Amino acid sequence: MGGLEARELECFLILAEELHFGRTGEQLRVSQSRVSQLLRALERRVGARLFTRTSRRVALTPLGERFLTRLRPAYAELRAAVEDARSAARGVEGVLRIGFQGTADDGLMAALAAFRGAHPDCGTEIVELPFSDPFGAVRAGTVDAAVVLLPVTEPDLVLGPRFAEQRQNVAVSARHPLASRTSLTAAEVFATPLITPAPPAPAYWRRAQAPSDLPGPTVRTLQEGLTLVATGQAAMLLCGPTSEYHARKDIAHVPADGLPDSTLGLIWHRDGETERVRAFARAVRETG
Repeated sequence: MGGLEARELECFLILAEELHFGRTGEQLRVSQSRVSQLLRALERRVGARLFTRTSRRVALTPLGERFLTRLRPAYAELRAAVEDARSAARGVEGVLRIGFQGTADDGLMAALAAFRGAHPDCGTEIVELPFSDPFGAVRAGTVDAAVVLLPVTEPDLVLGPRFAEQRQNVAVSARHPLASRTSLTAAEVFATPLITPAPPAPAYWRRAQAPSDLPGPTVRTLQEGLTLVATGQAAMLLCGPTSEYHARKDIAHVPADGLPDSTLGLIWHRDGETERVRAFARAVRETG
């Protein structure tokens, strides 16, 4: 690899995300001049510019875009391999990072408590995931595993234990004609415009969260969706715990009959299965 250094690759990946030398230096805990040195060294190895830089703007060159596309998954796999070796050598230590969607409900908290009790030397962090990007954090390696709404049919992700099956609710504005109903049929749900997760969530997953025959607005976050519901622009499907957690006077939550239950699943990347992840999966199975 021509003396290629991991620090140069890390610098490139962060700069490609931030497009700002100062913020890149802050993340690497080095000066801006050191960022420039690392980038120049990498560009010398490649033999061409990877970024265009002016006093006002930093942007990837076409070659830089191509390099980023190839490097990102390879670097994530390399990190996962090193982490897996460390985990095997040390046992369940370090920090377990878990992503979640919607609400960190009782089931997730019970699994975390069981994991902490069994592995007191391992810290835990929980990170809320965007409604529109359930899989991105796992792929980027910013979380070790994630609790997401099903379905999941991604070939690069492992679907572990499934849990928390719940009847679905339709969240509507308190002023909506359906707000006074005690329940809704599936046909009524299909005939109601539903708020849909925006890309990059895959089409099949977006359809599962908004199975309506009428188009509704797209949102990136759960809070954006609830705001649109409250203003009467569309309805939104929510699982039971999320409905309870986000109860508010301007939104009514009406149970839906005839729809598949909302189900959560624990996922992780195929190249990122560490002892910590396996131990947490066991805790989910035991408490679920």
